[in-house]
Amino acid sequence: MQEKQFRFAEEKDLTLILEFIKELAVYEKMLDEVVATEELLKEWIFDKKIAEVLFVLEKGTEVGFALFFHNFSTFLGRGGIHLEDLYVKPEYRGNGYGKALIKELASIACQRGCGRLEWSCLDWNQPSIDFYRSLGAESLDEWIDFRVSGETLDNLAEK
Repeated sequence: MQEKQFRFAEEKDLTLILEFIKELAVYEKMLDEVVATEELLKEWIFDKKIAEVLFVLEKGTEVGFALFFHNFSTFLGRGGIHLEDLYVKPEYRGNGYGKALIKELASIACQRGCGRLEWSCLDWNQPSIDFYRSLGAESLDEWIDFRVSGETLDNLAEK
């Protein structure tokens, strides 16, 4: 595989980040759930530094991205990286960009002393499941993800 180029997002990339998020949401049939704005992304990624974005490039053009953040494993006693979004534009798929992004994130995790790199995948997305397994990733079938958001989150917080 030809060596890929990467760069971390800068504040000037807010429009591009949001475009990638929306393209991923279209692929996942969830565009109606995207409420992110450039202002929100600026606040959480660049001001609060809660997440990071890594681009993979072809000839200087961003063709894919990974949005990730740190988590913590009490069992390992150290941090990890949670990959929230991984997306490669359709016309660039099959050229190793997704694999390159995962490998680069694994490298970042190792450089930062993290104990794991993890992510979730929609259960219907068999091409991605097969891809992740080909990299040696294991599915955690004994775990069930839970979420509260919106009005349910407010009610739980007794707001």
